Amino acid sequence: MTNHYRYIIFYKPYGVLCQFTKDAPTHSTLKDYIDVPDVYPVGRLDWDSEGLLLLTNDGQLQHRLAHPRFGHKRTYWVQVERIPDADAIKRLQTGVEIQDYRTQPAEVRLLPQEPQLPERNPPIRFRKNVPTAWLEMTLTEGKNRQVRRMTAAVGFPTLRLVRVSIAHLQLDDLQLGQWRDLSTSELQFLHNFSKSKSFPPKTNPL
Repeated sequence: MTNHYRYIIFYKPYGVLCQFTKDAPTHSTLKDYIDVPDVYPVGRLDWDSEGLLLLTNDGQLQHRLAHPRFGHKRTYWVQVERIPDADAIKRLQTGVEIQDYRTQPAEVRLLPQEPQLPERNPPIRFRKNVPTAWLEMTLTEGKNRQVRRMTAAVGFPTLRLVRVSIAHLQLDDLQLGQWRDLSTSELQFLHNFSKSKSFPPKTNPL
């Protein structure tokens, strides 16, 4: 491990774009929160999603983590409109069709109570007399707006989406809008975990 590399986790608020350049005047960017040069997000969160974001200037690690073969788990707390029944949960677990793609099996459960999270600004839109529920969803893939498309496909639109973990990395006591460097143990685990994932062998062209 080289000392000049930085490995950062950030609790991204709602409405923040996962980029450092400001090309949308109505949205904040990572630059408004993180004053560290030359780090870039590993993967992304949509502007209307919240939660854990990993950033680094270690290009090799970034490439490995972003590669589909890596298949690391990402866990989300998802507030949906109405209360999903057992059939909807089963469909989310086994895979649903989103456009021309069928999602991979996922770990999905209905949370017994609302998780302790900071208030969202602005708040979600509530509809009178329409209940909401929270799901915990753990995926190993990251298609564009996948969680939202999955819950919509089974009839329960996403109202709020918070990523709470990436592999072994957790939000823990990190506050909304705060970032910190990874601990030595977190970084060692991350490197060991990424090295344990093998890439497909290269083949010579005919």
